[in-house]
Amino acid sequence: MKLLFYMFLFVFGNLSAQQLVNGKVTDREGKPIAGTNVYLEGSYDGTTSTADGSFRFETTEKGQKTLVISYISYVPFRREMDITEMRNLKIVLREDVQSLEAVVLSAGTFSAGDNSKASVLKPLDVVTTAGVAGDFIAALQTLPGTQTVGEDGRLFVRGGTAEETQIFIDGLRVFQPYTASANNLPSRGRYSPFLFDGITFSTGGYSAEYGQALSSVLLLNTIDEPDQSKTDVSVMTVGAGLGHTQKWNKTSLSFSTSYLNLAPYLELVPNNKTAEFTEPYQAISGEAVFRKQFQNGLFKAYAAYDRTGFEVLQPDINSSDPIRFNLRNKNFYTNFSYKGRMGNGWSLNPGVSLSRSNNDILIDNRSINNYENAANLKLNVGKRVDNRFKLHFGAEYLVQDFSEDYHAQEEVNHYLEVKPAISAAYAEADLLFSKNLAVKVGVRGSYLDLNDELQISPRLSLAYKLNKGEQFSLAYGRFFQLPQINYLKYDSQLTSENATHYILNYQWTKTGYTLRAEGYYKKYDQLVTFNTEEAGYGSHFWNGGEGYAAGLDLFFRDNTTFKNLEYWASYSYIDSERKFRNFPKKATPNFIANHAASLVTKYWINNLRSQIGFTYNFSSGRPYENPDSEGFLNERTGNYNNLSFNWAYLLSRQKILYFSVSNITGAQNIFGYEYAKNPSKNGIFERKAITQAADRFFFVGFFWTISADRKSNQLDNL
Repeated sequence: MKLLFYMFLFVFGNLSAQQLVNGKVTDREGKPIAGTNVYLEGSYDGTTSTADGSFRFETTEKGQKTLVISYISYVPFRREMDITEMRNLKIVLREDVQSLEAVVLSAGTFSAGDNSKASVLKPLDVVTTAGVAGDFIAALQTLPGTQTVGEDGRLFVRGGTAEETQIFIDGLRVFQPYTASANNLPSRGRYSPFLFDGITFSTGGYSAEYGQALSSVLLLNTIDEPDQSKTDVSVMTVGAGLGHTQKWNKTSLSFSTSYLNLAPYLELVPNNKTAEFTEPYQAISGEAVFRKQFQNGLFKAYAAYDRTGFEVLQPDINSSDPIRFNLRNKNFYTNFSYKGRMGNGWSLNPGVSLSRSNNDILIDNRSINNYENAANLKLNVGKRVDNRFKLHFGAEYLVQDFSEDYHAQEEVNHYLEVKPAISAAYAEADLLFSKNLAVKVGVRGSYLDLNDELQISPRLSLAYKLNKGEQFSLAYGRFFQLPQINYLKYDSQLTSENATHYILNYQWTKTGYTLRAEGYYKKYDQLVTFNTEEAGYGSHFWNGGEGYAAGLDLFFRDNTTFKNLEYWASYSYIDSERKFRNFPKKATPNFIANHAASLVTKYWINNLRSQIGFTYNFSSGRPYENPDSEGFLNERTGNYNNLSFNWAYLLSRQKILYFSVSNITGAQNIFGYEYAKNPSKNGIFERKAITQAADRFFFVGFFWTISADRKSNQLDNL
């Protein structure tokens, strides 16, 4: 009997020690969530919620314990409390905004590669587009919001000049991003796409991390980790190239070098005599990226060098003899960056970029020699508080040292020097209220030492997801930019130009499809103006300009409807006027076309082992001033049309024969006119059309990749 009595006391004691844990799980709208995992951390006690979201279990645990409730696509709930308090709980789970279905801030931004999980372009697209010949700048001109300025070649975005777009490599400023060129001869992007895998092209409303750009920023990220060691060899009608990547355990090195010489090409395909090369264009260049993986971070060192030279005779309407233009350019750029994790959600990203450029120019009897040394020091710190709140802040210092010697017969010689420096700090927060609503808010403060100027730039972006694959975005920001060096060298007391952006974006995505529509308005103020025909030593400069740009951009991409075919189409409308430079009144600048459109196609033909592509670019006429009629910038050129074609043929898996031709129809595009300074005897001003340097450009190349897997090829880079 005693034994039975003690057994009864033991069982009863354990039963009386058990505690009840119960409650209900819902989402933020009060809807029950069935099937959630509910348990006490560090024990075997738990259950799952029922159809009405309720849960119930008993435990012998005592004291302070952590209750955990988790369910897929929701943020896990964790709370430490006494077991006796775990009754009649009402638990509200929040959506996990880090899932692939989450809203994405997209107003004003095109992303590719590792820079975004909602890309409208693939990394390969910027180098496999017909007519761009491997120039990522030319490829970006097929996107809405850009202007095709054929006699220049640089990025003109939403009514802004090319100087208003800044380019960054691994988050650090590039001070001389374009190759050297002559008047009315287009330049190219200086850096090869071979070493980049992430691209973000912000046509407006960009992050507070970036400054000194009124219109746009282009962010290029070098490859973090190559997939294998390989060697790339290229032989082309315009030169040759060699690239190699060596991969070790936690270290890798990539380099590419090229030599370009247009002399053989010009012998076979002469230009249209808008310019006569007495010394054809030659350039030698090289780039390298070194990477080192550490336990908590990645160190990268990037370097690029190029040397360019040519001499050209350019006909001039005001001279019986052509103008002789001789250029020697040397450019070096390097940056060092580190991306590291420090624990508890903290990240650290310091970096520095250094640049040196020299131009030695002869224009008839005038000589110009200039140097620019520049640096960008930057420290970016991030803190991920949780899945819904991220903060990043930092500081940077930018300094330029520019000097120029000008010598000419029978003219006053000049030595000019300017050393602008900018100190800046910024802070930005990402708040994800749900999968459907995200907000980015930031502010940037800058101090300019030339004129003791302090600037405050607020930034705001918001995105709301309507349903799967469909969302609206808004962006607002104020942006400042120091006047370009070509003005500051004459007047260092000029203050910053500024612009205010307003953007509304709609985006629809579905597997294989992307549609974007974006409206914007930009207001310019404090633009630089001067009172002479050209900016020069005797000009009077002041910040008296203003203007606006408003427009609509459309973009559609489809790589699903037709087998082996992918294409994208874009259209842009812009209405813009400015009073800047030497404009006597507000007018549409001569680099702006009201309408622009492009269609890019790529088709793979299995039987021919070939990829063919067509690119068509169109823009309406651009303004120019005709002194024979009344008004300022009162007439327009004809429409611009360009149809280009490329063909990549796989001789074998790793050997490619490549052919391309631009403007295959031979359209006679005119970009404007140069007029005589004085009228003829009959009172008419003679003029000369500004046209393409050549009606067409032909390119043939052989590309060979050597790699361990015997599969990789350079089709990605063509």
